[in-house]
Amino acid sequence: MFLFGQTSGGAAQPSMFGALIPFIIIFVIFYFLIIMPARKKQKNHQQLITSLKGGERVITAGGIFGTVTRVMDDRIELEVDKNTRVQIAKSSISSVIDPQQGVVTAK
Repeated sequence: MFLFGQTSGGAAQPSMFGALIPFIIIFVIFYFLIIMPARKKQKNHQQLITSLKGGERVITAGGIFGTVTRVMDDRIELEVDKNTRVQIAKSSISSVIDPQQGVVTAK
């Protein structure tokens, strides 16, 4: 056979390629089930962060609702109450609230 080489003793010895096939199959399955969706989610979150602008209602990863008042290089300023503003890291924004429907959408 192609995957198994024959020795002079008659016992079949698996080739190096034949021994690696199960590991390659497992890696491909993990890639399509875990790695690829995680990359897609990370890319969508990065697009969400870069597209933020003032006036949008957002929810942070900690569950704080607020309105974006200012976008800086590394952080965002949120107005969480009438006279209360908080600066948070851009990466802590989890989703944007759709103003027409009032429903939370994770982009």
